[in-house]
Amino acid sequence: MTESLVKADQVKKEIHNLVKEYYDLTHGAKTWTEGKDVVPVSGKVFDHTELQYIVDSALDAWFTTGRFNSKFERELARFIGVKFALTVNSGSSANLVAISGLCAPELGDRAIKPGDEVITVAASFPTTINPLLTYGAIPVFVDVDDETHNIDVSFLEQALSEKTKAVVIAHSLGNPFDLDTVKAFCDKHNLWLMEDCCDALGATYDGKHVGTFGHVGTLSFYPAHHITMGEGGAVFTNDVKLKTIMESYRDWGRDCYCEPGKDNTCKKRFEWQLGDLPYGYDHKYIYSRLGFNLKITDMQAALGLAQLPKLAGFIEARRRNFDRISKGLSDLQHKLHLPVPTPNSHPSWFGYLITLKKDAGISRKELLEKLNEYKIGTRLLFAGDLRKQPYFKDFNYRTIGDLPNTEIILNQSFWIGVTPMINDEMVDYMVKVFHEILN
Repeated sequence: MTESLVKADQVKKEIHNLVKEYYDLTHGAKTWTEGKDVVPVSGKVFDHTELQYIVDSALDAWFTTGRFNSKFERELARFIGVKFALTVNSGSSANLVAISGLCAPELGDRAIKPGDEVITVAASFPTTINPLLTYGAIPVFVDVDDETHNIDVSFLEQALSEKTKAVVIAHSLGNPFDLDTVKAFCDKHNLWLMEDCCDALGATYDGKHVGTFGHVGTLSFYPAHHITMGEGGAVFTNDVKLKTIMESYRDWGRDCYCEPGKDNTCKKRFEWQLGDLPYGYDHKYIYSRLGFNLKITDMQAALGLAQLPKLAGFIEARRRNFDRISKGLSDLQHKLHLPVPTPNSHPSWFGYLITLKKDAGISRKELLEKLNEYKIGTRLLFAGDLRKQPYFKDFNYRTIGDLPNTEIILNQSFWIGVTPMINDEMVDYMVKVFHEILN
């Protein structure tokens, strides 16, 4: 090693030490005071390691996707138990890339085309189905059940038509949907299954990670989620053809599959003749799909890579908080409907969903305002009912039945945090406040 490299290595170690010192001074352990400080509903959990990884990637001066991202994709795929994982710049982009892949012309008759139908639920986050609307597909909404708040599988056959091409649904707040029934339905009718796992990283069903039952799964790494890149997401699959298609949509729609900074991986860079381009046109600039640039930076990947070893602990903390809340609120079930895990599953909880019963003696609005006064963070179940959202009035859809449980979620449900940011003291405080308000 040259003298300059030895010196650079010494400087890097000094920088790492300073980063830790800075973290300790500015982001280190903080106290929480009951009634004064907020009980968060979600948020990022990190220490000096994440900052050191980010600094390392910045010192590489490789500001696009690079070595950190390649390692993160491999490690994420290994954790989930799939062959391929591709990072993108958000969970919403992950859904866009996944649906784009299922709409790809090379899939032939199985490709989702304008006017085709996709079975889903309205009690969801908008970007689970927005890509379907973008490609002209028709959502077919079925209700959710009142126990797990996931798709009510009893409506699947009723929702089926000759136009049905896929089932696209999320695992609600980290609680897996009935994968046995949904997968059997998709296999029986030769339908695509896309699992939105943005709230469910680490959840398992029958001992297998969610996202591995369908053809493609998606994740979000927004700070509220199980691990974070700040912004970021991923799409994953075991299907090599889908992986190649989705990678192209993520990378401008290009035909070339060289990694950033690499040339001539195919060994035929100037020997292709595609479309109406002249023979020998540079393969790096041939585009076979109407794609996007949805990649992340290596600094984001570095942050994610530092988070991955902590994921198992984060998931366990979420489960522990969920169980403690359930125990603490169990004597209020005459006023509150509490969530339950899907049979045969081990959820990786994103939040604790509570449905206020109609005879509770208080409205949801009043309860949330009181919880806010006590500095307890709350959220609604995202869009509640997508059909009621302002933007949705201009889109076509089909509904199976009246969606009564979706209506209940829209008007009476909300969730509180189980994030690893929350400790036992905070959980006990939340439980105490619920009793003060509702008794």
